[in-house]
Amino acid sequence: MELGIYSFADRHPDPGTGEQVSVAEALANTLERIRLADELGLSFYGLGEHHLDTYAISNPGTVLAAAASITERITLSSAVTVLSTEDPVRVYQQMRR
Repeated sequence: MELGIYSFADRHPDPGTGEQVSVAEALANTLERIRLADELGLSFYGLGEHHLDTYAISNPGTVLAAAASITERITLSSAVTVLSTEDPVRVYQQMRR
């Protein structure tokens, strides 16, 4: 059995201050979660593309590249790609193994 996680890097309000978490903090938290998932032996981590202010990832490929530099075994992939805003050939070339 393989287990995995997917995320949009949601920018929830900070529980202490009520302020929305910054994009930089949300991305740092996401990379730390991916590193931890790899360390714990999960099989997959997928990142979804989103274009609202409440999410930190509008380009999963860039964040996945950063994650690849800090992981060893986990499979990294896009979980959601908005093809109406992308070139499908480029998406295929960027996300293939």
